[in-house]
Amino acid sequence: MENLVKHYKRALTIAGSDPSGGAGIQADLKTFAACGCYGASAITAVVDENTCGVSDIYPVPADFVVGQIRSVLDDIGADAVKIGMLHSSEVIRAVAKTLSRYEIRNIVFDPVMVATSGDKLLKNEAIATLRTELVPYTRIITPNIPEAEVLSSIRISRQDELPALLRYLAVICKTSVLLKAGHLKEELLIDLFYNAETDEIIELPSKRIQTQNTHGTGCTFSSAITAFLAHGQSLNDAVRNAKEYMISAIAAGAEYEIGKGHGPVHHFFGFWE
Repeated sequence: MENLVKHYKRALTIAGSDPSGGAGIQADLKTFAACGCYGASAITAVVDENTCGVSDIYPVPADFVVGQIRSVLDDIGADAVKIGMLHSSEVIRAVAKTLSRYEIRNIVFDPVMVATSGDKLLKNEAIATLRTELVPYTRIITPNIPEAEVLSSIRISRQDELPALLRYLAVICKTSVLLKAGHLKEELLIDLFYNAETDEIIELPSKRIQTQNTHGTGCTFSSAITAFLAHGQSLNDAVRNAKEYMISAIAAGAEYEIGKGHGPVHHFFGFWE
């Protein structure tokens, strides 16, 4: 009898490392595993941080980042790629150039610019490079309000201002956009998703969960989208399912206490308490 070879769904994260385990590479790999994917990683920066904030950033040289990406893709491959923290223009260009050599359609970009604690994670000179040289290779970008403000130079304070911002981002970025509303103050938060492939806008409402455990929510949300795309889901289904996973992870971790600041979500709520 012929042996049947099984294959994992594979997801690669290109991002910074968070030693506290709640965000960055660590959150991405946890999310991939929880959503049924084999996770691999390429580290772009080693971040000295915990639940209270960022103390320092040690950037990984661009050629070493490229080496990690090639090592993974040339050997293991990837059904989807998530991109997170890219600290400089040099790294952004290197990642974009490297990924352009591989036929990977599912590239999810979470433009990490500001940590949950408010600490800045991206150099000013890198913003234009990010928008013009990396975004064109992506299938979807997932900015929160502060990140969307940086990308657009438009200030936002209310939910009813989001549709105009979403449309503007879609025009300047020329890709699908998930605009996350978590930084607003309303009790009903409505994330807005523009699918550039079908030219439709989808509302993703959820009630605010009262908890300070929101460290790494952006990393987790974008990684869940990546995982579901790796499984072959449509963009709409991947975003909707990732939203459900994200809300469940926040709710399950709401009452836990880890650290003295913004704790993490519960990535493995479906497996253990």
